[in-house]
Amino acid sequence: MTRQTILIADDSQAIVDILSAVLGAEYEVLVARDGIAAIELAADRQPDLILLDAVMPGIDGFEVCRRLRAEERTQRIPIVFITSLNAVEDERRGLELGAIDFIAKPVQSAIVRLRVRNHLELKRYRDFLEDLSLVDGLTGIGNRRRFDEFLTREWRRSRRARTPLSLLLLDVDFFKAFNDRYGHAAGDDCLREVAATIAMLVRRPGDLCARYGGEEFAAILPHTDLPGARLLGERIREAVMALEIAHAGSSVAPVVTVSIGVAAIDPAAEPGPDQLLRRADLRLYEAKTAGRNRVA
Repeated sequence: MTRQTILIADDSQAIVDILSAVLGAEYEVLVARDGIAAIELAADRQPDLILLDAVMPGIDGFEVCRRLRAEERTQRIPIVFITSLNAVEDERRGLELGAIDFIAKPVQSAIVRLRVRNHLELKRYRDFLEDLSLVDGLTGIGNRRRFDEFLTREWRRSRRARTPLSLLLLDVDFFKAFNDRYGHAAGDDCLREVAATIAMLVRRPGDLCARYGGEEFAAILPHTDLPGARLLGERIREAVMALEIAHAGSSVAPVVTVSIGVAAIDPAAEPGPDQLLRRADLRLYEAKTAGRNRVA
């Protein structure tokens, strides 16, 4: 099991040393010595838990907490304040900003270890449930909710970085005829094989393949231009044909095939990701009306 990661944000070297000694054997420990560094490191490394001092040079821990909660990439990371502030008002303020716990200084090693362990166990369980909610139950790849969230996030990321974003929409040709002839169990097996083939080819860490709905699939490709996306589309089309799943109800081939629509945009020039989706859907329609088993 991969070790969970803790970010310690504290300007006191003594506290950093104590917490690192208490937690370092069990978890990966990251350290930030001021608020800005904490925000940047949290966004970059996505730790499982943040131990945050309320009083730091520059922006204080309360402002760090507010900014982390306002940023999409960091808003779900649990934050625990470790601080010498002990007024009820300080604790109320921190909890209202989104922190999940307060630990008072001076640090008690055994208490810190147990509370951190409890929070990380809860985090692991929440992540597990979140992953389940984003997976298509039939094929094991991303579901429509996962697709929608990923597309919005990657459009924003590509807009900030000024990099291209491409989308493939795929449809299994004459799938209703396949189900009518071979039965729904065989249809489910077909969708699983097609999904596995897509997932095998859409394999870069930053890419996503998902079941878009019914017999439709999608692949989101950050940092990919139109020629690169079209090339991947052709590879997927050929790989699905190579499965040689018999399809006597198809008028284009004796085996299962897919039609694929490919589109790419410069997110900096678009108000949102809907234009990319519309373009890919239009290209998919063109592929199907032009005879299917092709990439448009």
